[in-house]
Amino acid sequence: MTSTLFSSIRFRGMSLSNRIVVASMCQYSAHDGCMNDWHLMHLGQFAVSGAGLVMTEMTDVEPEGRIGPYCVGLYSDACETAMRRVVEFCRRHGNTKLGLQLAHAGRKSSVLPPWEERRSLTPDEGGWHPVAPSAIGVFADQPPPRELTSDDIRELKRKFVDAVRRGNRIGFDVIELHAAHGYLIHQFLSPISNRRTDEYGGSSVNRMRFPLELFQAMRAAWPADKPMAVKLSVLDWCEGGWTMAEAIEFCSRLRDLGCDYVVVSTGGIEWTEKIPTAPGFQVRFAETIREKTAMPVVAIGLIREPEQAEEIVASGRADMVALARGMLWDPRWAWHAADALGAALELPNQYTRARPQLAHDTFAVADAGRKR
Repeated sequence: MTSTLFSSIRFRGMSLSNRIVVASMCQYSAHDGCMNDWHLMHLGQFAVSGAGLVMTEMTDVEPEGRIGPYCVGLYSDACETAMRRVVEFCRRHGNTKLGLQLAHAGRKSSVLPPWEERRSLTPDEGGWHPVAPSAIGVFADQPPPRELTSDDIRELKRKFVDAVRRGNRIGFDVIELHAAHGYLIHQFLSPISNRRTDEYGGSSVNRMRFPLELFQAMRAAWPADKPMAVKLSVLDWCEGGWTMAEAIEFCSRLRDLGCDYVVVSTGGIEWTEKIPTAPGFQVRFAETIREKTAMPVVAIGLIREPEQAEEIVASGRADMVALARGMLWDPRWAWHAADALGAALELPNQYTRARPQLAHDTFAVADAGRKR
């Protein structure tokens, strides 16, 4: 049996051994934006997971861009040093490619982790005053964010570019700009959160302006032989929001600026959105973006079973699949998928004896040794 899921794929100078991506998963465990031993363990386990690509969690370009005070950043030498330690550990023991997701939370910042009910933090509690395209809040218990000025926007662009350069020094294989799930770049795109009256607000062309300018600046700072991607919410699950038609136009323009693929998601602009989740519920949106723009896409959204993932890529609905919660629950998902699909997958030498098809022989040899 030949598996498409376990076939290679190439973007510029980066070749992936298979089409499985470990998606970005916020851990809310950093100290002053710096990765630590938790991240060494968390990303280290995925470095030997068999996935073709492993992404960092959402990594923010300034302290006030974090979702909360325990999120990872890449805005200081200390952050860079801590992240390099984790990446070098993953390189030493794993054989996967590594990607950096860069972001800014915008109006969805200064909150506690989900297990603390995402309660908003005041500056006196270690929080800060969030910023956004417009002074429109998202959390009822939080004052409206401060609207970004034109100078602020220029400074934010500089901070993203600086983080790109740090990521290159660390040695990442790919960078992904986070423009999904209601965070800052998505906030610029959506008319729900962007009510500006300058060149960055109003029409869809204007709302796309800063995200496209930002991508172009980041692409120019990133080596030409390394790919760059965007994670995008392609529609808002609420009336009067960002639409699929706008997303198709946006992706076409990203393609022309050198974007190598899009990770297709939806929603996140309002906490009241009603999203009809089900296994693979977002795959149809990835399929549409791929069809309308000729851009490679990554499908996400409760992809659980190996056969489901195989069908998605084998049928041409997407070029890759990304798993988040499924990988947290089963970090050996790719091993099990290879076994189920009859694909060859290289395991660390220390773990090769765990293959189910070898277990009987292993025990038989051990028994024979004891008998002798």
